[in-house]
Amino acid sequence: MKRQRKTLFGAIFLGLCAGSLAPDAALAHGEKALEPFIRMRTIQWYDVEWSKRKLNVNEEVVITGKFHVAEDWPRGVAKPDATYLNVSAPGPVMVRTERYLNGQPSVSSAALKPGGDYDFKMVLKARMPGRFHLHPFFNLHDAGSVVGPGQWLEVDGDASAFSNQVKTLDGSLIDMETYGLANGVAWHFFWIALGSAWLLWWVRRPLFIPRYKMLHAGQEASLITPMDRHVGAAILIGVPLIVLAANFMTDRQYRNAIPLQAAMDQIDPLPPIVDAGKVQVKIQRAEYNVPARAMIMTTQLHNGSEHPIRVGEFATANVRFLNPALVQPPQGEGAALAVAEGLTLDPSAPIAPGETRTIRITAADSLWSRERLDGLIRDADTRMGGLLFLYGDDGQRYLSSVSAAVIPKFD
Repeated sequence: MKRQRKTLFGAIFLGLCAGSLAPDAALAHGEKALEPFIRMRTIQWYDVEWSKRKLNVNEEVVITGKFHVAEDWPRGVAKPDATYLNVSAPGPVMVRTERYLNGQPSVSSAALKPGGDYDFKMVLKARMPGRFHLHPFFNLHDAGSVVGPGQWLEVDGDASAFSNQVKTLDGSLIDMETYGLANGVAWHFFWIALGSAWLLWWVRRPLFIPRYKMLHAGQEASLITPMDRHVGAAILIGVPLIVLAANFMTDRQYRNAIPLQAAMDQIDPLPPIVDAGKVQVKIQRAEYNVPARAMIMTTQLHNGSEHPIRVGEFATANVRFLNPALVQPPQGEGAALAVAEGLTLDPSAPIAPGETRTIRITAADSLWSRERLDGLIRDADTRMGGLLFLYGDDGQRYLSSVSAAVIPKFD
């Protein structure tokens, strides 16, 4: 009986250990990996939309949106002279067929201008069935990936039915899923076999200790035989000849091949959308209240429009703090990073045309902690940033990119 109990307890213990070590499903793509000041003060995403949530294999989904390149670009981050817009996905579940920046086709890396406004469009074709979480994101040279808002997509159908055919320069139609596969596999096997044969040639004889003894005995000349020299010479001459011959044959067979491109797209920003001029916003002081998980911004606003305006939203690092009197909270997945009543104003009355007013804006919620944005107060660059959305009573929306040094408060 005791032995059976020990066996049972041992099995339970091993099961618990195995469960604790088993990896969880990956539901995120590093949104919280970068320091808060990079996520808040580099690429500021907004109005990101997905054309559909459910699709079949071979169907397309279109991602559109806008982003502002913050003027207060962090000093410790390389300027956005080399960036790349892409989609973060859990493997090759989609194929990107089109990509546009400001309406211009973009296939290479792009240089962005701090203070510039841009819109983007990407077309994805479903490749594999399943439920996948996707994000648009920018790769910043020497900084990392700044991830935009995410969305769950459900793909139905059969993966074997996927088709990815493209037309080449000479008009022929090829399947990108299988084109060149056999040739690539054959070359890999050839080089693996050649490298393995080269290694086996040297390791077939005693190694290490016997060779060490021969060196100390003054017999180093016998370690390399004439046959070794012949084999080494054959490899030294044969490998370059094989590479040059294969290159010559490939060039003869594909005369119109275009090499991989290394150019940098130069795309001009759109006419100003953020900080367009009618409404000026300046943060005079910013404090982060650690116990309350609240960012408190003392802000000076000038209304240069012809209608009264009010603050409706503060967005930073994909987190949205909303004034429920003006902005309806999003439904579905977007609601997870939106605080329906997270924005409070003091005073809250509308700002009249031509008026300049100082307003205390508080963005409060536990999302500061859950999204690891409260780590800002421990960064070497303790400055916050984000987009402030203001609305006129005529329905006009005004955007302002704001930033300021943050003072932590612990009481």
